[in-house]
Amino acid sequence: MKPSFTPETQRAWVDIDLDALLRNARSYRDKVGVPLLLMVKADGYGLGGIAAARTLLAARPWGFGVATVDEARALHLKGIVAPVVVFTPLNPAQIDLHHAVAARPTIGDLPALAAWLAAGDGPFHLEIDTGMRRSGFAWNDRAVLAEAGGLLREATGWEGAFTHFHSAEGDPQATAAQWQRFEEALGLLPRRPPLLHAANSAAGGAHGATYAADLARPGIHLYGGTVTGLDTVPVAALRARVVAVRRLATGESVSYDATWRATGPTTVATLGIGYGDGVPRALSNVGVVELLGQRRPIAGRVTMDQMMIDAGDLPVAVGDVATVFGGMVTLDEQAALAGTIGYELLTSLGARLPRLYRRGP
Repeated sequence: MKPSFTPETQRAWVDIDLDALLRNARSYRDKVGVPLLLMVKADGYGLGGIAAARTLLAARPWGFGVATVDEARALHLKGIVAPVVVFTPLNPAQIDLHHAVAARPTIGDLPALAAWLAAGDGPFHLEIDTGMRRSGFAWNDRAVLAEAGGLLREATGWEGAFTHFHSAEGDPQATAAQWQRFEEALGLLPRRPPLLHAANSAAGGAHGATYAADLARPGIHLYGGTVTGLDTVPVAALRARVVAVRRLATGESVSYDATWRATGPTTVATLGIGYGDGVPRALSNVGVVELLGQRRPIAGRVTMDQMMIDAGDLPVAVGDVATVFGGMVTLDEQAALAGTIGYELLTSLGARLPRLYRRGP
């Protein structure tokens, strides 16, 4: 039986299980044993930052992490009452914007630190670069850390310090070395701030409470990405309707550049979804979808608004629903077929895809 049509399910959409989102947060908290700084950046990894934050409040987090002050502002305007940390390094030109929404900046250089302290005593988090080489105070730059220490000595708003592991899931030696560097850098500063944090999803899964410190920062695990050592349940399912069906003879081609040809008589089903919705073009001829309870391959190039499926002899009809990921084909499997990671599939989901939220069975 075909799922009934609604205005939101005419073409393609994302089904989002908010109970699963909350379950993943709680399972991670049980694993690491410390309060959580839950990442809801990139619009909740593409699934809706406001909906995610409202749901995750039930996990009693310490606060939320975002990438930009605009994301912090969106949470503030929707009445999310919890600390929010902005993980893009502070630009002094945005200090007033942070103050306006009570956002905690992350600071990793001397000019930004001096500017923030000159503007008041608002809470902030200091970033220590222990090997990611992306941003933050270098762990081994003793001169700069000494100068920062002078500024921090009377900084009543210095709430936290953190680092970011680059290989927490696959390189325990590198992770241990980064943690040691973090501790060495902290030893050069005038005191320990109240909140230290380093563990992301991978670190919590691979190392449990070892690097949990005072807060832990799960991200992809919350949204259903598989992480070694964590009990993750799927959160999102990407669906699309069959919008056309045709029977092909042996040798007939499909889509741009005729990169796929039928090896025998077959049925091709066209789905109302494409790379304009966030389905990677890299899935052309290599991806698979779930259709009528079977795994069926993508045939030919994924186009902007549609893609074709080799349905074989399935009795497929216009209006049937295929699942691109989140069912028989998992998020991480589809990402691997596209040569990428689940993070990218989720955050690439297009704005024209309705997000349909559900709670309970």
